[in-house]
Amino acid sequence: MKSSLKRNKQYPNMHKILFLTSLAGAMLLSACSRPVPVEQDGSELWLAAGRPYEEVLASVKANINPALPAEGFHIYDAVGQRCIEAGSEAGLRYGVYALQRAEVLGQAGPGFELREAPYYDLRLLNHWDNLDDSVERGYAGRSMWEWTSSAIPEARIRHYGELCASVGLNGAVLNNVNSNPLVLDAEHIARVAKIADILREYGIKTYLSIKWTSPIALSGRKSGDPLDPKVRKWWKDKAAEIYQAIPDFGGFLVKANSEGQAGPQDYGRTHADGANMLGEAVAPYGGIVMWRAFVYSPTSPDRANQAVEEFLPLDGKFADNVIVQIKNGPVDFQPREPFSPLFGKLKDTKMMMEFQVTQEYLGFSNHLAYLGTMWEECLKSDTYRDGPGTPVSKTITAIAGVANTGQDPNFCGYVFAQANWYAFGRLAWNPELGADQIADEWIRQTFLKPEGMSESAFAQKFVRPVSDILMSSREAVVNYEMPLGFHHLFGGTHYGPAPWDRLGRPDWTPAYYHKADSLGIGFDRTPTGSDNVHQYNEPLTSTYADLATCPENLLLWFHHLPWDYKMSSGRTLWDEICLHYDTGIRQVEEFRRIWDGLEPYVSPALFAEAKRKLEIQQHDAEWWRDACVGYFQTFSKRPLPSDVRPLRLPIDSLEFHQLKSDELGMPVFDEELRAVILPPRRMMRR
Repeated sequence: MKSSLKRNKQYPNMHKILFLTSLAGAMLLSACSRPVPVEQDGSELWLAAGRPYEEVLASVKANINPALPAEGFHIYDAVGQRCIEAGSEAGLRYGVYALQRAEVLGQAGPGFELREAPYYDLRLLNHWDNLDDSVERGYAGRSMWEWTSSAIPEARIRHYGELCASVGLNGAVLNNVNSNPLVLDAEHIARVAKIADILREYGIKTYLSIKWTSPIALSGRKSGDPLDPKVRKWWKDKAAEIYQAIPDFGGFLVKANSEGQAGPQDYGRTHADGANMLGEAVAPYGGIVMWRAFVYSPTSPDRANQAVEEFLPLDGKFADNVIVQIKNGPVDFQPREPFSPLFGKLKDTKMMMEFQVTQEYLGFSNHLAYLGTMWEECLKSDTYRDGPGTPVSKTITAIAGVANTGQDPNFCGYVFAQANWYAFGRLAWNPELGADQIADEWIRQTFLKPEGMSESAFAQKFVRPVSDILMSSREAVVNYEMPLGFHHLFGGTHYGPAPWDRLGRPDWTPAYYHKADSLGIGFDRTPTGSDNVHQYNEPLTSTYADLATCPENLLLWFHHLPWDYKMSSGRTLWDEICLHYDTGIRQVEEFRRIWDGLEPYVSPALFAEAKRKLEIQQHDAEWWRDACVGYFQTFSKRPLPSDVRPLRLPIDSLEFHQLKSDELGMPVFDEELRAVILPPRRMMRR
């Protein structure tokens, strides 16, 4: 002890030196163990973390086994060798990508075995791309096909092919359903053939959307009557021309007698007459016709009723190679809709689901809105068509998704928008997968684990919180846009709110749907209203019609209710509306808080992109709340409840104002990342 004291006297600052030395060591150790994010720009999408396809293929013993389903595969280990058997080259490709995915997820250890085949034979993306390279409802730049260029963008198309094949997609409709007849001229058929040659290597068939009046536009025919022999011959000759250039051409997608488009009804014919005429033209080559059920008339008292009204009388009258393609909901890709009642009504007609991967009504590529939860909700909904246990997924034989791709380097305009392309592909392959599992898969394959970080730490500190954001994101959008069954409260661009809009065609205006007045709000679809509830099978008819059993998240879809209607929470309807809008904003604020804490684990480029978009999303959520709550308050005449925040902007500063958009239709933002809203007078001068 004495010698120690002596040394301390000799070195009076020794304790400080030891402390600083220990601190420096700790800081050095911390620096050495601190995760180092891997640079990423999002251009590899969910193929970022896996081994290249060719490397995975070279590491296995591959064999074609005709006894397996054509697109099915079996992965197993035998005598120390990993093997993949498949029913075809396409099945082998899917097996290799399944193994690649399992490796990234840490599931491909010794003894790994997986046997799969797709649930649906037809799994397509519908591209709403135009021949001038614009993309209808596209939010990731111009058309990825580059129609106006002399060259084919081969590298991009190959990357697209890899991405589609990796999630099991096997078809692509290259052009917009609002089709230009020129897509069927010789020049464009030749170009489509070159694209088809590339896509074929990835097991993807090529399809085209056609315009009903193509014989008139391209050949000077006087009629488009599907029972006219000359019209029928024109389509047969055109089909022969296409198949000469593209022997495995898939067939036609058709939008007819919808939103002003011409169709067979213009000649006193039915949808079946038109579809079967086209089916006859492509049948000799194994082609199909996908006939969209998105039809509605401006004179109908309820747009939601019209698909059943027009197609149920035609059940069983469509040719075997015709599929009726039906949007998931009865109106138009809203943030929340009940499933289309047509899925529960048609028994003798092939049906194809149409989801929208691009976020036309959910904030474009600016809002984080994971749609896997929406699609799972729809696919698992029981239609009761054949009694209990007949979910939507079992009534359909094929599935399509409106693509969210463009020339953006990351294809989708936002790294989190990529999750919806991935989720669509996975659910198209297997509709029984859970949205939570798919979200976990996408995160682990898309975001590279930082250097110096263990798998378990990455899962806990990054994967789990990002998954939590994804899984609650769609509900957040519903809350701040259209909660409790509200729908179609949008302005003309479908980006921002415009609940006051009553101008133009009634069923294109928000007022047609919310029907707000001094007494209450909501669309009465019960037997006392449009009686849409009777298009659903029991017990759904009774469930939706009865206020005691109608799900509150669809309440205003099916009922017009007084502002003081008592909700299950004990609050009035008015207070509950205000609370939902406020909750949506708070949810996005929480997304921002969580994301800010994830900066140490993600590439600076991806972190900055999402940080900026989440700020835009919060500002947009506030805009939605101010516009909708402020406008509806002019009818309810009630104060905001005490537990929600006051409106940021008064309604008179928003009403009838319009969003400023750029040349691609994307919203323009100011320095504070708030959407630029132009006064009505200024809009009129433009």
